[in-house]
Amino acid sequence: MKTSGNTILITGGGSGIGRELALSFNALGNTVIVAGRHMETLQETIAGQRNMHAMTIDIDDPKAIAAFAKRVITEHPSLNLLINNAGIMRREDLSETRDLHDCEQTILTNLLGPIRLTNALTDHLINQPYATIVNVSSGLAFVPLSGTPTYNATKAAIHSYTVSLREQLKGRVELIELIPPAVQTELTPGQSTHEDYMPLNDFIQEVMAQFLLVPTPKEILVKRVDFLRWAERDGHFEQAVKILSTY
Repeated sequence: MKTSGNTILITGGGSGIGRELALSFNALGNTVIVAGRHMETLQETIAGQRNMHAMTIDIDDPKAIAAFAKRVITEHPSLNLLINNAGIMRREDLSETRDLHDCEQTILTNLLGPIRLTNALTDHLINQPYATIVNVSSGLAFVPLSGTPTYNATKAAIHSYTVSLREQLKGRVELIELIPPAVQTELTPGQSTHEDYMPLNDFIQEVMAQFLLVPTPKEILVKRVDFLRWAERDGHFEQAVKILSTY
């Protein structure tokens, strides 16, 4: 992956990991487009920065995604790097029949959204130099947090989808999976101050150091996520499930 001179689209760029990735890649000499639902927060990300742009997108609406893809290609024809970062996390109680709104919304945003946006941009990306797609999954793709079952499932699906996409686009588009641990962001209420979670700045510094490696790893893993990523391989999967069940 080339780390400068790209035109990068980052979804969920109005806060948290998406915002910090956008600023970090911009500082390396990239043009960055941040996309999300709310222009106000996107404008906060790009305020005072050169070569940064903001565009709204409803990642849940397939027609809106298709229209957005056409617009972003028209306005930024050099687009060659997509970071699928937008996501939501909802707690769910599976012990009784319930309204499935949170479940369905999570699948729409975390799984169908990235699939649809990637699909809408594939024909463009395969013709661009140094084309790259970065999909953000989670350590919970490998060891589930019982209280967020659909979130875990969508991230496991993103991991699997990324593997398949990497094979099908081999030689034309580079596929990278970014696998965060629990990071201090506003993904869920109170998460940004949770003492057991990784500080956002520390996470970004470790991640960007790995993006700068040559060649870029297929999976971007900070040290704190290794316990989850390799739980099954290293024989502590059941222990990890029990530990996460306390959160």
